[in-house]
Amino acid sequence: MSIASGTRAGARWALVAVLAANMLVDALEVSATLVALPAVGSGLGASVTRVQWIVTGFAAGFAGAVLLGGRLVEWFGRRRVFLVALLVFAAASMGGPLADRLDLLVATRVVKGFCVALTAPTGLAIIVASVPEGGARRRAVSVYTLFGAAGFCSGLLLSGLLTGAAGWRWTLAFPAPLALLLFAVALRVVPREPAVSGGGARWQAVVAGGALTSAVLLLVDALARRWWGGVLAAAAAALVFVRAERASPRPLVHAVLLRHGPLVRSALGAAALNGSYVGFLLVAALDLRRGGWSAWETALGFLPAGAPLALTALHSGRIAARLGPARAVAAGALSAPAGYALYPRSGAGGVTYVELLPSLSLVGLAFVLAFTALHLQATGSLPSGLQAAAGGLYQTCVQLGAALTPALASALYAASGRSAALWLVTAVGLAGAGVALAGLAHPSTDPS
Repeated sequence: MSIASGTRAGARWALVAVLAANMLVDALEVSATLVALPAVGSGLGASVTRVQWIVTGFAAGFAGAVLLGGRLVEWFGRRRVFLVALLVFAAASMGGPLADRLDLLVATRVVKGFCVALTAPTGLAIIVASVPEGGARRRAVSVYTLFGAAGFCSGLLLSGLLTGAAGWRWTLAFPAPLALLLFAVALRVVPREPAVSGGGARWQAVVAGGALTSAVLLLVDALARRWWGGVLAAAAAALVFVRAERASPRPLVHAVLLRHGPLVRSALGAAALNGSYVGFLLVAALDLRRGGWSAWETALGFLPAGAPLALTALHSGRIAARLGPARAVAAGALSAPAGYALYPRSGAGGVTYVELLPSLSLVGLAFVLAFTALHLQATGSLPSGLQAAAGGLYQTCVQLGAALTPALASALYAASGRSAALWLVTAVGLAGAGVALAGLAHPSTDPS
C-alpha cells in the first residue's frame, strides 16, 4: 500500500468513526430518557400524561422529518444538512436541561428528534458515497450499524449513572459536549460535494412535512389527554398533508409504494413492534420507580431488552437470511407480546429482577429476530430506484409507533394503572404479530 492510499484509507476510517459515534449519540436518546422519565416528572411536578412527552415528542419530531429530510439533502447537500442538524442538536441538548417548564423541555425534544431524523440517514448516505464499494464499505456499514445498536444500552447505563448521581438534567445535557466535539471533527473529515442543483416543488414538500409533523404532535396530545378535539385537529393537518402531496409533481410518498404489500406489512409491523416496545418500557420505568427502584437499578433491569440486539447486530442479516425474513419477522412479532404478557399486572409492590428477566428477555429476542428482517422485507423486492423512498416511509412508520402507542399507554396508566396500560401494549404487539403472520401467506412481489 502506498503512503497516499494509506492516507486516504485513514481519512475514510476517521470519517466512519465520526459518523458511527454520532449514530451512537442519536441512538441513546430514547433509552436515556426512559430511565430518567420518572425523575423528570418528579423534578418538574409533571403528571404521567405530560412527562411522557419527553419520549413521544422526540419520536414525533423524528417521524415528521424523515420524509422531508431526503429532500433537504437534495436541496442543500449531505455535508451541509448533517453539520447543521448536528449543531442544532447540540444546542437543543444544552437548552433542554436549563428549562424550568416542561413545555420548553418538550420543545427541545421535538427539535432533537427532527435533527436525528436528518443526521442518522444522512450519515449512512455519506458512508455509502465516500467509501468504495466492496469489503471496505461493508465493514464501514457494519461499524455504523453496531454503534447504533449499542447506543440503546449505552443510554440505559449512562442515564442510570447520571440520573442517580447528579440528577436528570445532567442526563439530558450529556449529549451536548459530545455533539459539539463531533461537529468540530466533522467539519474537517466530512467531504465536500459538488454544487447541489436543488429541485422543484419545494413549497409543497415543506408544507407536507410541516403538516405531517403537526398531525403527529396533535394526535399524541389527543391520545395522552383523551381529547377528541385533538383528533379532529390532527385529521385536519393530515388532510393538508394529503392535499400538498397531491399538488406536488414530486410527492414525498410515492403512490406506488402504498400498493407494495411487503413494504406496507413491514411498516405496520415495525410500527406495532417499536411502539409497543417503547410503550412497554415507559410503563415499566414508571412502575419500577413507584416500586422503589433507583434509576441505576432500572437501567440494569432494562438491559435484557437491548443487549441482545447490540450483541448480534453484526449477525442480524445472516439470522434473517437463514430463517427467511417473513419467518424471522413472525417469530419476533410473537416473542414481543409474550414478553409483555409476562410482566406482572397486579400487586401493591414493585416487581423483582426474577420476575422482570423473562419478560425483558423475550422482548430483546423479538428485536434480534425481527428488527433487521423487517427492513429487508420492506425494501428487498423493490427496484433500487425506489428503495430510498421506501426506507423513508418505513422509518416514518417506525417512529409513528413510538410516538402514538406510548402516549395512549401513559393515559391508561394514569387513569387505570399498569394493568390496563400493559394490556394495551400487549394488544398492539399482538396486532403486529397478526400482520406478520399474514405476511407468511403473501410472498414478496414487485410493485405494479
